[in-house]
Amino acid sequence: MRADVFLVEGGHAATRSQAQRLIAAGVQWRLAATLPWQKVGKNGDDIPPGAQVQLLDASEARYLSRGGLKLEGALAATGISVAGLRCLDVGQGTGGFTDCLLAHGAAQVIGVDVGQNQLHERLQADPRVVGVEGVNARHLTPEALQEACEDALCERIDAEPEDNDTQPQAPYAWMRNGGMVDDEYDDSADAKEHEVEAFKAERAARAQARAAGSLPTVRRRRAGREQVDITPAFPFITGDVSFISLTLVLPALVALLQPGGQLLLLVKPQFELQPGQVGKGGIVRDASLYAQVEERLRASCEQLGLRVRAWLDSPIEGGDGNREFFIHADLGSAA
Repeated sequence: MRADVFLVEGGHAATRSQAQRLIAAGVQWRLAATLPWQKVGKNGDDIPPGAQVQLLDASEARYLSRGGLKLEGALAATGISVAGLRCLDVGQGTGGFTDCLLAHGAAQVIGVDVGQNQLHERLQADPRVVGVEGVNARHLTPEALQEACEDALCERIDAEPEDNDTQPQAPYAWMRNGGMVDDEYDDSADAKEHEVEAFKAERAARAQARAAGSLPTVRRRRAGREQVDITPAFPFITGDVSFISLTLVLPALVALLQPGGQLLLLVKPQFELQPGQVGKGGIVRDASLYAQVEERLRASCEQLGLRVRAWLDSPIEGGDGNREFFIHADLGSAA
């Protein structure tokens, strides 16, 4: 079996891309304790079924994506504790930041992402997580976020449940007892042919309307999610967004931040600069431009009433090799 597939199916990695990073960091296998270790050289190398696997650097597997390692380093550098907090994760993706927040004791993580079907199934099943898809963080409002969370937590049911009490009772009841009918049999309560056909037609029309989406529905919280808190105000907001400047996202996030709340956002300079300032392959090669990005984001925070507490390097480079940063800001002291 391919080495990257083996690691995923064996539970050593959450995704193929994570498995490939583990292989790059060093993976070896053997079939028995008495046999020598065999190093995996590339993703497509074969690992036999039943082989014992050893990760030479397991840090890549600590979270669902490398984003978790980035946030872990930033939390440590800033001294922020998320234990017991309700958190908002903007640009949730597969859930690397969310995974890290939960590992550090967050009570709840509500995540939003413009994409669909990205959040890892382990986090989808976690009662502490609410994953909201198809939402552009730039257009978030407290009301829109609350509505989107409600949709994510609910299933749709018919506004007017089928009335089984009015269905024809005992159609063709005379056929009971082998069709034997005696003089004492009372058929006054038996359904008539036209009643049965009318009932079947009504059910068929309802099923057709449901399939067409024209049947009125209402939302109902899924079992086990009835008491989930979706108040659109948070003491801690983090995020990793791409293809948009944080200056366009910050106004929406400030409206979701509690007084005294903190922001810790990943900064990707390639999305904060003009196209002419970014080199081939989307790489920022002029290090002097980083100061421009920092100045611009500090100014944006100040205009929004945020106090910048720190600007720091991300502990890990971006996947494309770009240098990344974190900006830490707060909304002042709670009243």
